[in-house]
Amino acid sequence: EQGAANINLVTAAHYVPAVIESLKKAKAQGMDLPVIYNSSGYERVETVQMLEEVVDVWLPDFKYMDSKLAFAYSRAKDYPEVARAAIREMMKAAGTCAYDEDGYIQKGVIVRHLILPGHTGNSIKALRYLHETYGEDIYISIMNQYTPVRKFVEFKELNRKVTKREYEKVLDAAVDMGILNGFIQEGETASESFIPDFDYEGVEKNTP
Repeated sequence: EQGAANINLVTAAHYVPAVIESLKKAKAQGMDLPVIYNSSGYERVETVQMLEEVVDVWLPDFKYMDSKLAFAYSRAKDYPEVARAAIREMMKAAGTCAYDEDGYIQKGVIVRHLILPGHTGNSIKALRYLHETYGEDIYISIMNQYTPVRKFVEFKELNRKVTKREYEKVLDAAVDMGILNGFIQEGETASESFIPDFDYEGVEKNTP
């Protein structure tokens, strides 16, 4: 996705070789926009290293500090260690966030953490790890937009949105930790337009 101020690569891990080749060609032809790599955080260090010469800004998720939770919800028990290693490599590649005179990011790492209903403890542990490890060199986006899109039978706690009280608990913990560089969300974000209306409008239906 190319905007006025940057190029945003979303969930591009399975296209990395093609992405690298394309960006090298674009830069050789004069493209000088910052490239943002938007990721789940579950990335091999080798993949991050491959992308270092073409990516300017890293935008990974850091979903879990609890490996049991990572296995239950994502079937990835090793998510915490894999994501920590990937973020460590991203920080090594990009360093502290830097912005131009108009406020557009030019380089750095912004980590997103989505709070899950009933799991503020996991969120607080994730924020504490990021802050204790990287201090103000890393930006943290604390998100409350979790939206259930179907009815869970096994994980009933996921059948609701994050409450205002839960979000404020995590924000209060972030303030107590001394986190200064970050982003928060205001309002009922889970009620807003983060999830498309999958009503097939505009899609041509083929019948046999």
